[in-house]
Amino acid sequence: MHFIPEALDEYVVNHTQKEPKLLQQLNRETYQKILQPRMLSGPYQGRVLSMLSKLISPKNILEIGTYTGYSAICLAEGIQKDGELHTIDINEELEDFQRKYFDLSDHGKQIHQHIGDATEIIPNLDMKFDLVFIDADKPNYPTYFELIINKMNSGGVILSDNVLWNGKVIEKVDDEDISTKALLKYNTLLIEDKRIETVLLPIRDGLTISRVL
Repeated sequence: MHFIPEALDEYVVNHTQKEPKLLQQLNRETYQKILQPRMLSGPYQGRVLSMLSKLISPKNILEIGTYTGYSAICLAEGIQKDGELHTIDINEELEDFQRKYFDLSDHGKQIHQHIGDATEIIPNLDMKFDLVFIDADKPNYPTYFELIINKMNSGGVILSDNVLWNGKVIEKVDDEDISTKALLKYNTLLIEDKRIETVLLPIRDGLTISRVL
């Protein structure tokens, strides 16, 4: 989505730090070999995730929705030296692809993959998180929030992707559109929950930053 004129958007991208060469390679191979490459965070949003992680300097990171590993590597750029990044994806066919790029990065030993249903995996993660990135199946966003909120350290940050859902959140919703309905519920939850403070940014398809009080 373009919330500003395309020429101005291009100017913004051109005046943002470029992605590292490893991520350029990952981006290229994802588009060449993997289905639905639009799911990739991409260079601009990847730099946003990297910058936020560096500002937060998290010890432990949780990512819900790995895809090909692009966003995980971006988030790992800000992790502490003794920290861990746990990333969950239900698609086991991408595990080896992800691992190849994780091991080529500077943080491969800190990145731990979990394959399966995130709603079953998260309760078994016995640790507290400073940064969580939610970018998985939209109908489960409210469930993911409830599963992670008590695993967050005070001052921790929850990043939620695709919260504008290609503009569907302000359009009439079809009865069968469960994803948009879930995101509408989720966006309301984030602004009403007294345990967090939230700002929604019109970056690409919408990125919400929620800080745990």
